[in-house]
Amino acid sequence: MLITSPHNPRISKLQDLYTRRGRKKSGLFLMEGPHLLEVLLDAGIAPREVYFQPELLQRTVKGRVLLERLVHSAGLSDDQLIEVSERVMDVLSDAQTAQGVVSVLPLDAFSPAHIYAKRLPARRPVLLILDNLADPGNMGTILRTALAADVHAVLLTANCVDYYNPKVLRAAAGAHVALPIEADLTWEAIAGKVASHCASDPRALLAEA
Repeated sequence: MLITSPHNPRISKLQDLYTRRGRKKSGLFLMEGPHLLEVLLDAGIAPREVYFQPELLQRTVKGRVLLERLVHSAGLSDDQLIEVSERVMDVLSDAQTAQGVVSVLPLDAFSPAHIYAKRLPARRPVLLILDNLADPGNMGTILRTALAADVHAVLLTANCVDYYNPKVLRAAAGAHVALPIEADLTWEAIAGKVASHCASDPRALLAEA
C-alpha cells in the first residue's frame, strides 16, 4: 500500500495519537525512528503497523539495514507495512527532522507483567517513584537512566506526563521495552507496592530529590 496524501483519513487518525486523549481513545501509540523500531524487533515485539518512507531510510546505513529487515525478515505482512510519500512522513513526524519510519503499537505492548516474565532473575532492590514530573524530555532521560541502573520498576503518579508522549519515547531511547513502568498510581497504591517490594528486606531506605 502507498499513501501519498497527507489528508488521507488514515493519516489523520494517526496524528491524533500524538495527543494523550487520542492515545487513550484508540488504545494505540506511535514510536518514531529506526532505532526504536530496531529495539522493538530485537525484543520480539511486532508493531501493529509500520509507516515508512524508503528514500528517507536509504539516506543512512542504519536506515538501509532496517529497510532490508522490514521487507525480508521482520515477519510483518504487506497489510502491516505501509509506504508513504515524503510529504506524508513530514506530517506524521513529531521530530524536527522526519526519520523515515513510524510504528503503531497497542498501549499494552510493554505491560509490566510481560517485562517481568522476560527478565533474567536478579535482585533489584530499587523502586523509582516519579511524582508531578511534567517535562517529557526529563522523564525520558530518567527512564533511560533507570534501565541502565537496573531498577526493579518505575512507579508514576497520576499527575506525571504521559509516558507514551512522543518526546518521552524519543528521550528514553527504547527503555520502555525492558523497564517495568506503572502509571497513574495513587499514593495508596504506591505505598502498597513499596511495602510488598520491601517485605523480604526490612532495611528499607528512602531517598527523595
